[in-house]
Amino acid sequence: MNEIREVPKLPPREPGGHKGTYGRVLVVAGSRGMSGAAVLTGTAVMRSGAGLCTIACPESIQPIVAAGFPCAITEGFSDDATGRFRKEASVDICDTANRTDACACGPGINQSDGVDKLVLDLIATVAKPLILDADALNSLAKQGVGQLRSRKAATILTPHPGEFARLRGVPTPTSDDERLVAAGDFSSQHGVVTLLKGHRTIVTDGERYFVNTTGNPGMATGGSGDVLTGVIAALIGQGLAAFEAAVLGAHIHGRAGDLAAATMGQIGMTALDILNHLPAAFREPPFAH
Repeated sequence: MNEIREVPKLPPREPGGHKGTYGRVLVVAGSRGMSGAAVLTGTAVMRSGAGLCTIACPESIQPIVAAGFPCAITEGFSDDATGRFRKEASVDICDTANRTDACACGPGINQSDGVDKLVLDLIATVAKPLILDADALNSLAKQGVGQLRSRKAATILTPHPGEFARLRGVPTPTSDDERLVAAGDFSSQHGVVTLLKGHRTIVTDGERYFVNTTGNPGMATGGSGDVLTGVIAALIGQGLAAFEAAVLGAHIHGRAGDLAAATMGQIGMTALDILNHLPAAFREPPFAH
């Protein structure tokens, strides 16, 4: 694999640009008790430059999600007695996804038969870039990863080491070199971009790889990964290819965490602090326009 060291940049905003110019992003997230995951991901989408964000969530939590982030469109879909997506929601969510520029699925969706069907249907029927995170990865690991190769559009997986172990069925290596080989082999085998989280996060498509150097231990906090998913989805919505979006997303997310740590300290940081420092990270050279 070839190492990539230069971080991609977004093109300058067009003077005549409008909401549609900068991407329509769908976030499929949330369940009862996990509405915050949907809010964090959707807010990160908009803080990272997307023109429009729709949050698809279980209908029982739609009022909470809408109140949590008024800049997004919210759509409530059929849910079960536990506040998780029902099987019947899948067709409509996939139809919505096919009308957007990028779809991110997984933060806070929990596990259920309905979630399992939704994840498989998104993979099989959505012909747009798809980012799978969190519970979408756990569902995929349970049902098998073989269907990824047949995807008609780019796929990005963002596992932490535990999720990566479940996807592969073997423990995730701990050394940097072994992690790189494992992530590269997985990407090559399944035709995906893998962003393997951790100290020195790895991004690879099996032919190229990037090792991120931004970020700090204060980012090991609930909701941090939801923010990263939203950043990557927004970058794809603005026209970056999957690998480039994952590389820039990892860098900006880590840099926002570093700025937050400089202000808040690592111990007291939360995902909201990372989220709130995204604009400052994008304003730094060479990304500022």
